[in-house]
Amino acid sequence: MDDAPRDLQDLIEKGDDDYDRVRALTLNAVSHGATLTPLDDLRYSSAVLRPPQIIAIGANYAAHSSELQLRAEAAATVFSLWPNSLTGHESTITWATDLTAQVDYEAEVGVVIGRAARNVSVQDALDHVFGYTVVNDITARDLQFSEAQWSRCKSFDGFTPTGPVVVTADEIGDPQDLWLTTHVDSRILQDASSGDMVRTVAEIISYLSKTSTLLPGTLISTGSPGGAGYSRKPPVFLRDGSTVTVAIDKIGFLTTHCRAL
Repeated sequence: MDDAPRDLQDLIEKGDDDYDRVRALTLNAVSHGATLTPLDDLRYSSAVLRPPQIIAIGANYAAHSSELQLRAEAAATVFSLWPNSLTGHESTITWATDLTAQVDYEAEVGVVIGRAARNVSVQDALDHVFGYTVVNDITARDLQFSEAQWSRCKSFDGFTPTGPVVVTADEIGDPQDLWLTTHVDSRILQDASSGDMVRTVAEIISYLSKTSTLLPGTLISTGSPGGAGYSRKPPVFLRDGSTVTVAIDKIGFLTTHCRAL
């Protein structure tokens, strides 16, 4: 297949017809005994590599807003994550201890836009979704609460692990019926349903599309439930040697290793 898409972004941009063609060719090859490469022999990259935008929604679970003592705003809190922050499953992230001593975890449902969305209704919003992935929105809390914006504290190199895969929307069904958990060094620290979101995935897409076209491949990170390390007594922050795993049922689990320098 000489014109095979080079990555997920290329596949999404080529549209539904090419997606159906790639899927049919893949299923046909498997049914005829094609040799497959075991996943254990592969190295994971970020689930999305060239998204036109990475949009994050803050304070989208009441429990998380409360524990961080954030105001309940009438409008959604929206900020951007920088592309250098993307990394994949089983990656090792690093940070300098002279920059931050309060590195925290945040389990989030990631939404990948499949068709351009401009001024779409809540009722039609999910028709524009290609699929869903796991996001760990890692945050330097001491920077977050010392500045008037949230992008820098969440956009250290590697601070946005995604993956391990993108599961297509038809296999997920209702994105408000997913269970999120976070394990840090074998302790369960987040355990909640996406049904607890203040604003649903459909409402988020509709809201964002009112002012800006959501281009195919855009990644939206939809907010984190309660249980963040910052609010615990005593606080629980990621440290040198920590391993954090975020799991979302129907999608998979995303593991990140930590090095503090």
